[in-house]
Order: sequence, then structure tokens, then C-alpha cells
Amino acid sequence: MTTPSPDGDAELLERVLLEGRAMMRRLQDARALVRDVTGRAESPDRTMRAVADGRGDIVELHFDPRVLRLDREALGRQVTAVLRAAQRDAEARTRQIMDAALAETADVSARLDDGFVRDRVERIARELL
Repeated sequence: MTTPSPDGDAELLERVLLEGRAMMRRLQDARALVRDVTGRAESPDRTMRAVADGRGDIVELHFDPRVLRLDREALGRQVTAVLRAAQRDAEARTRQIMDAALAETADVSARLDDGFVRDRVERIARELL
């Protein structure tokens, strides 16, 4: 991006402000989408199902009566595996939403980096001399 003259600063700042507002809306939209995320998992034998929300909290856990045939250790391993799988699924879905939102907002701050400010100060100083 070429650096405009100091006279164009107000216009550039207005554009950055508008982009910043749009970025905030996109991030708020992403947060709303994350609230609706669910990750799901089921045991290989279909005797257990779990659902996790976008934060990874387990919100549902269903057992088929056949799970009572398992010994305690096997039951514990299977429950743990299903819960973790549901959480991983929710995490992956959440990450997709957030990665997309962040990709759309990646270049906003680059326009007002230290180089931009330093260039402005140097130009104004030269014009004053």
C-alpha cells in the first residue's frame, strides 16, 4: 500500500474506522456462531453418544442400556473417549469459525503500524522546515 500525503490522513483514518467497525461486527457474528456450535461423538458400538458446546462443555450424554454389560474400567475408558471426541469435534468447528473471522480482519491493523506513524511524523517535520 502506498502511503498517502498527510492531507489524506483524515480520509484514511475514516476508512480504517469503518473497517474496524465492520471487523467488530464480524467478530461478534463469529462469537454468536460459536455459541451455537455443537460437537458430537458416538462410541464405535453406538452405545454412547455425547454432545459438547463451542466452549467444550459436555451438554448431553446418552447411554444405551447395553453399556451396563461393560466392566467399570472398560466403561470408564469408553466414556472418556466419547467425551473427548465430542470436545475435539466442537473445538474443530469453533476453530474453523474463528479462523475465518480472523482471516477477514487480518490486515486492518497493518495500516496503522509504527511505520505509518513514523512516516507521518517525518513528512510533517519536513513540511515545517
